Order: sequence, then structure tokens, then C-alpha cells
Amino acid sequence: MLTPRGECWVITDASAGNQRQALALAEQLQMPSRHLLLEPRAPWSWLAPRLTLGGQLALPASQRAWFAPPWPAVAIGCGRAAALFTRMLRPLSAGRCHTVQILDPRLDPGLWDTVIAPRHDGLEGGNVLRPLGSLNPVDSEWLADGRDACPEFDGLPRPRVGVLLGGTRHGIALDADYARDLAGHLLERQRNEGGSLLVLTSRRTPAVLIETFRPLLKGVPGLLWTGRDDGPNPYPGVLGWADRLVVTPDSVNMLSEACAVGCPVLTFVNAPLPEKILRFHQALREAGLLHDIDSPLLAAQTRLRETAQIASLVRARILAATTRSTVDR
Repeated sequence: MLTPRGECWVITDASAGNQRQALALAEQLQMPSRHLLLEPRAPWSWLAPRLTLGGQLALPASQRAWFAPPWPAVAIGCGRAAALFTRMLRPLSAGRCHTVQILDPRLDPGLWDTVIAPRHDGLEGGNVLRPLGSLNPVDSEWLADGRDACPEFDGLPRPRVGVLLGGTRHGIALDADYARDLAGHLLERQRNEGGSLLVLTSRRTPAVLIETFRPLLKGVPGLLWTGRDDGPNPYPGVLGWADRLVVTPDSVNMLSEACAVGCPVLTFVNAPLPEKILRFHQALREAGLLHDIDSPLLAAQTRLRETAQIASLVRARILAATTRSTVDR
């Protein structure tokens, strides 16, 4: 397998979801890489990636030295802020940097060399790659490492049910009523089947969900992890040991990673979903990857593992562009 030469810059903001996608793709490309966490100032932050005029002044002084020559051979960005810098790199490098933008940049995708946008975004273009879900690092080796990091989960009663709690987003309200209803479904099934509940929050999880779950889980085997005060994040271990995963409907990233594991994935929806996220849910259901929370016992399912395939397509595009550039010279 040929590997592109040169350095790869991974450009993101502070969003954990954006970082996971961009870093997962970079790891698959197997190039020397550098992660740049860049936060543009106003007005560029308001208008990214549309406003490029004076773009090198978009960064605070403390970050400008990071975004400077020599320019990389490849740049991978994820999210709207990163799209400003991946867009700028194309002219700054005189076209020598292959720019890859993950997620719909809300501009002509032709401004980048490769754009990766999930199918439910509806983005079209000759340089657009359209996975079903989001890119992520979950594969057999990653899950094995997760089990090794949390051997204590092996002693929990089965079925071990991992519960991944996201947060409110536009059109999806994860409030106290939602938390009580979700907990009710989980606890009823646990009473009927036995097993354990391993409940994990994310950075976006509202406090009301945590405080609703906390008293209801007392006496139930498992754990409630709400942040660093509860110790290291056991997320890889929960995915590695889970017999079943229950995921709130809001997060494309969490649903994609859960569907990469290979165990049944369930969700609880108590109100109409926004159109875009509804399209994603429907695609997962049609592929047999996502089920209602009260679905009967399910066998292991097909794994949604797209990152290696997308990386292979990106690698081929980079190498083809490099070959054309060499011939043109």
C-alpha cells in the first residue's frame, strides 16, 4: 500500500467530535502528522469559511506561528472553523497541499481537493465522498484495547448494556421528561433480563439528565460516569465489553461509533426528529444497524466501519494528484 509523502496537518477546533473524525482519518493515512487546534478570532469566526480576506490575521498572535510555512503535503480539517484554514492552504501552497475537509463546508466543495460529508447532508460533487456515518477510530484493535483498559467490566452481570447520553441540539430536547422515560425503559428491561447498565455522559449532556439518572441507578450493577471526577473516561471499555448499546438520538458521531462495534444498537425517540438527523436514522434502520429501545433480543449485527475505506479513497486521490503535478512539471 502506497503512502503519500510529506507531512499531514490535522486542523480542528476544540470540539471532541471534530477532533475524533479528523484524527481517525489521519491515522489511517499513515503519514507523519501534526494536530493544530486553531480558533479564529472575530469576524473570521463568525463568517468561516467564507471570509478569507486577511485570513492569516484570523488567528490570535499565540497561534500564528503554527499556521506558517513550510506548508504540509496534506491538510485534514473538520468543522466550520477548520474549513477556513483548509480553504486558505490551497492558494497559500500554490496547490501543493491536498486539502481534505470533513463535514459540509456550506460552500462550493470545489474550493477543496476532497470533501467528506455524510449522506444525510445531501452534498453532491465530483470530489465529494459520502459515508453513511461519521469517521471514527473504532475497529477490532481499538475495542480490544478498550477491554484491556477496563478488565473489571468482565465481571459485571450480562447483558452489559452501554448507555451513551448526548445532549440537546436544535430540534431534539433531552430534558428531565426524556431522561425519566429513557431510564424507565432501561430499568424495566434490566429487571426482566438482569444484567448491568454502564451509563456514560458526554460534554454536551445537560445536568438535568445526570441528576435524573443518578438516583434511579442506585443498586443497579454497572456505573454512571459523568466526567473526570469519576475517574478516567471508560468509553472505549464500555464499547469493548458491551453486549448491547443504547444511544440518545442526537449525536451522529456516537451513533456511528456504536454501530461500528458489532453489538445491537438501540435508541429512544420520543418526538419527531429534525429532517437531516431523521434521514440518518432511517439509513441506519434500513441497513439493520439501529433499532427501537424495546426491540426484542437481537443477534450481533453488521459493523459500520467506513473510515479505512474512506481513507483508501482519499489516499488514491492524493497520489493521483501528486502524479499529475509531477507530470505537469
